[in-house]
Amino acid sequence: MTQHTAPTRRTVAKGALLAAAATLLGPAASASASGRAGAGAPAPTALRLPGPTGPHPVGLRTFALTDTSRNDPWEPALGVREVMISVLYPARTVRDHPRAPQLTPSEAREFAGLAPMVRPGLPAAGVDWGAVLTHGHVDAPALPGRRPVLVYSPGGGDSRTLGTTLAEDLASHGRIVVLVDHPGDASQVELPGGMRWTVLRGNPDPATFRTMIDTRVADIRFVLDRLGSLPLAPVMDLRRIGVYGHSAGGTAAVHALATDDRLAAGVNLEGYLDLDPDLLEGLDRPLLMFRTDGFEGAARIAHSWAGVPARRVALAGSNHWVFGDYAFLVPRLQAAGLVTAAARAALIGPADPAAAVHAVRRGTRSFFARHL
Repeated sequence: MTQHTAPTRRTVAKGALLAAAATLLGPAASASASGRAGAGAPAPTALRLPGPTGPHPVGLRTFALTDTSRNDPWEPALGVREVMISVLYPARTVRDHPRAPQLTPSEAREFAGLAPMVRPGLPAAGVDWGAVLTHGHVDAPALPGRRPVLVYSPGGGDSRTLGTTLAEDLASHGRIVVLVDHPGDASQVELPGGMRWTVLRGNPDPATFRTMIDTRVADIRFVLDRLGSLPLAPVMDLRRIGVYGHSAGGTAAVHALATDDRLAAGVNLEGYLDLDPDLLEGLDRPLLMFRTDGFEGAARIAHSWAGVPARRVALAGSNHWVFGDYAFLVPRLQAAGLVTAAARAALIGPADPAAAVHAVRRGTRSFFARHL
């Protein structure tokens, strides 16, 4: 169930957004958004995500939030800033509560066209993205007790649900995890008033990257403002809040950690830290940072992390997108003949991702357990 915690004011028609997506992302996006599919195509490949490792089943609730105090930087005509969040939490029971799909049907149709442009190397056809199920059970009753809260910001161009497996694992071990979507940046986000598509084309220029990070930090702070008014607030311990993020989300997480006293600790999953070095120079809160050995931006990562007080972990045989659900999806796509070995290496690295996934899961859990 999606709860609308504030009225939305969409002043841009879906048709205009569709035209913008076609202009920015090419004919594949337009074909996806209009629902066209080739006749006589083979049955699409179905994908699965692994279950969490903790003792608790996981509940899931989704909320639409509207910030009337600021405008959307990507679509100024909206007049407000809208975000979507998913909250994962330990559940008391999941009986009669179905597992949620990773993407809504509409989002899955959009992502089918956007995937190879957002993440080069992913297939343009042959995947049933709408059939991917999470292990979060919709509207399951929460396990009683107040628990630490973790806020997640995804990689640039990613939707929040591509960080599902790490979030579910954290929730199954007793955390409340809030996945934040950043509309206009994310590949696609289904909001109550319609679909939003990414404005990104390739790597962002410095001005676009600055807008991305400033917007993401403002989104995180806004979500923090609203946590206490959510129906799940009674099971949240708002005195113990952490933040983590991947890539641009890692950058935003560290910036939020440095500027918001409500955040006690953070994890950066291979995000650059050269945007505001003076801001991070005096960072006095616990920070854990993961990096891979295959990322093309490794030199910039090393330079931008120099001098930042944090514990560092390197993942061998891995690449930048191993931190999200691509770690599980890409090997299955390769096995089905839909992703090449070269594309796999460029996305998640050539090695079996199990060791990297285990290191990130265990390291993130233990870090937040120690500091929250």
